Amino acid sequence: MSRTFYLIAIGGTAMTPLAALLVEKGDRVLGSDLPLYPPMSDRLAALGIEVLPGFDARNLPGGVDRVVVGNLAGKDNPELLAALSLGLPVASMPQTLRTEFLAGRHPVVIAGTHGKTTTTALTAWLLAAAGQAPGYLVAGEPRNFPSPSAGGSGPAFVIEGDEYSTSWEDKGPKFLHYAPETFVVTSVEFDHADLYADLDAVKAAFRAGVALVPPGGRVVACGDDPNVRDVLSPARARVVLYGLGAGGDLDFFADGIEEGPEGTRFTVHPRGRAPFPVLSPLAGRHNVANTLAALAAGESLGLSAERLATGLPSFLGVKRRLEVRATAAGVTVVDDFAHHPTAVATTLAGARKRWPGRRIWGVFEPRSLTAGRADFLEPYFAALGEADAVAIAAPYHAARLSRPGAPGALDVPVLVDRLAAEGREAFSAPDPAALAEALLPRLAEGDVVIVMSSGAFGGLCGRLVQELSTRESASA
Repeated sequence: MSRTFYLIAIGGTAMTPLAALLVEKGDRVLGSDLPLYPPMSDRLAALGIEVLPGFDARNLPGGVDRVVVGNLAGKDNPELLAALSLGLPVASMPQTLRTEFLAGRHPVVIAGTHGKTTTTALTAWLLAAAGQAPGYLVAGEPRNFPSPSAGGSGPAFVIEGDEYSTSWEDKGPKFLHYAPETFVVTSVEFDHADLYADLDAVKAAFRAGVALVPPGGRVVACGDDPNVRDVLSPARARVVLYGLGAGGDLDFFADGIEEGPEGTRFTVHPRGRAPFPVLSPLAGRHNVANTLAALAAGESLGLSAERLATGLPSFLGVKRRLEVRATAAGVTVVDDFAHHPTAVATTLAGARKRWPGRRIWGVFEPRSLTAGRADFLEPYFAALGEADAVAIAAPYHAARLSRPGAPGALDVPVLVDRLAAEGREAFSAPDPAALAEALLPRLAEGDVVIVMSSGAFGGLCGRLVQELSTRESASA
């Protein structure tokens, strides 16, 4: 029986995929949000979903069966207050996903500070390529699928398990709601400083996730990360370790790693079985680890890693993960979601392997509250040191981070001076527009520009491509 769902803050990276799942199931969906931009605005329009502008109690229509509240909506959201006053059933995105789609399924929850989106998309693709028709929800844009979500008809439902808060009233991680039968932990680091006080608090969240997996399930964990090993003690299920280290207690490990323009070749060693070679189209050693995680997760569903790996060469990746936007005037512009220091370093190292011999620009926006913190100066100094030249925008939340009692904002001029002192070309700019103006004259044929931000970066990628294309046309 079809029902009507009203989604408050419908344009979120998980809310829009949830809306698509509900529409696919035959339910009526409408919602509201602040102004939206592609790809979410385009995706919602293609689904035929009406999105009301802003948050207004008068937006809430009659005949609504359930209200779903996205994380952007605070406790004082007028639509939330109206729904509660009317006695309508109200739930978070994770609660709705569980009640509407996970009953009778095998939830495969991909968690970790880094690598969640790629590993989720890859796991879903390997299962799909093996004929398993999984359900999935990816908080990104997987290039192999027409949508970031699908209900699927097979037993597995692969979910990106975010450790950020669930809703206005539930500050616990989203992954605690997904009843994981298979729980993957790719990495554990301090992040989301507005939610977690320190690394110990982050570890406690992941321990809670590990403890949820029933004895017949599987915990798949990166054995190369000491912090990951530290969260495994509550496990009741079998723990499968993977990594790039040589054997030891690892159930899956990789060696013979060779990176090149066509991707990465390596050999997979499953415990007790013959090793086998693979070619992955993904760049970077971190993606070798992500591949091992996906193979181990797939084995928890009864498929062999050898069979699953046959789908690897056709994996197209996820948008904004070393995504080449264009090459114009001899300059390659690459878009990447990296924002944590570890991710920035990994992305730049991967770029150097993919484009050997070319000048690598690291163009970075400290967008999140964590990225913009003063105490991240040393980690960013080390991470951005992987680039040949660096351009940095001012922290997006500088004013908020500089309030009394706040941790202080990242000192970008000091960071730039230290990078320049090591012989790199480095500069900063107060905003994306000013950064583009300063960067474009510095770009030369053969450069690779890695644009890194957890947000839109003021449309910087698009502007660089447009201006470089104009330069190319003018010189033709």
